[in-house]
Formats: sequence, structure tokens, C-alpha cells
Amino acid sequence: MDKLEGADGGPHTGTTIVAVSFDGGVVLGADSRVSTGTYVSNRASNKITGLCDNVFLCRSGSAAHTEAISDYVRFYASQHACEIEGREPTVKSVASILTQMSYNNKGLMAAMIVAGYDKKKGGQVFGSPIGGTLVEMPWAIEGSGSTYIWSFFDDEYRPGMTREETEKLVLNGIAHAMARDGSSGGIVRLVTVDKDGEKRQVFQGKEIPMILGDMAEPAASPTVVW
Repeated sequence: MDKLEGADGGPHTGTTIVAVSFDGGVVLGADSRVSTGTYVSNRASNKITGLCDNVFLCRSGSAAHTEAISDYVRFYASQHACEIEGREPTVKSVASILTQMSYNNKGLMAAMIVAGYDKKKGGQVFGSPIGGTLVEMPWAIEGSGSTYIWSFFDDEYRPGMTREETEKLVLNGIAHAMARDGSSGGIVRLVTVDKDGEKRQVFQGKEIPMILGDMAEPAASPTVVW
């Protein structure tokens, strides 16, 4: 099957994924646009995948590669849960399963973020870029849109943020990326994970913040003069 290629001869894929920890949990967010070159193949994809009840994965790169990895990690995480007598796996243990698969398969085009909550260490975020490195950090971003919002998160993130502040930060960050990155767009999905479980939110249309420089919606229907 032919694939659309960029000027450098390689397939161009893009997305924006974010995960930020707060005092008591984590917030994961992603846009929904799936692109192949200049063609938008899916405008409402869900890029946040559950690995177990308390751990989620943000996917960027090849959709086929990241979906295959998430299926394998979900299977091994469920086996691990049985081995520890039904207790919730820790976020780090699930992230370690993922990074081993990514590291041992260097040809995979997969840049991912693992985030979740466990009773041992609370909310945690692990970045896993292409190649299989695993790095724990307070917040992580990946995808083509991430290049536009590094300074935004450097400036806006602060330790000890509340749940509501963190959800607003993630939403605004993804909105900034969508305004500038042609490969990011569609709707914004958020998943918040804490001691009470998960909470899913979807933002679309006017619910997504208007970013300075965007073209505002007309106040009234234009008058057509023939």
C-alpha cells in the first residue's frame, strides 16, 4: 500500500500528547487528529489508552506500532496483577514493561507517555521517547505539536498544583499546539487519575480555548453581495 511521504522521503505523522502530575494524581491529555503526510486519516481518534485500572498510556508515532505495544503491555500487566494477588500494579512496574518492549524493538516508531496513580507513590509520569528510554518527570509532552509548547509548560507548570489547575494547564497547552501544528487538531481528550479512579473529559469546538493569533468566529453571518 502506498504511503504519503514528506519532502525528506519519510512518512510524516503528528500529534500532541501531554501528561502532568499534581498533588494527588495525574492528568493526561491528547488531541485527536491522525495524519499521514498532508492527509487527515482520522479526526476523532482516542490516543489515551488504558493499560490497567490505574495506569494509562498517551500514544504518538505510528498508530499501528503504539496500539500493538499497548495491547502487549495490557496483557503482561494483567498477568502481573494476578502474580501479586490482585493488587494494583505500580505505575513504575507497568512503565518498565513498556520500555522493555520499546527498547528491545528499535525499529518501532513510538514515542509514548505512561502516567497513573498508585498508593505507594501517588501520581507519576514517565516519558518513553523513541528508542525505549524511560524517564520519570513531573510533566511530559511528545509528538509534533510538543515543539511549540515546551516553553509554555516550562513557564506555567509549578509543583503543588491542584487538580483543576492541572486540567486547565493541559487543556490550554494542547490548544496552543493545535493552533500552530498542522498535524494536531480535532477535539481534546483528558483523563484524570487519582485515588478515586479515572475521570474522562472531552472538549470540542468552542470548549477549546481560543489562542491569540487564531481567527475568531464571525459574530454574524456574512452578507453576500452579488
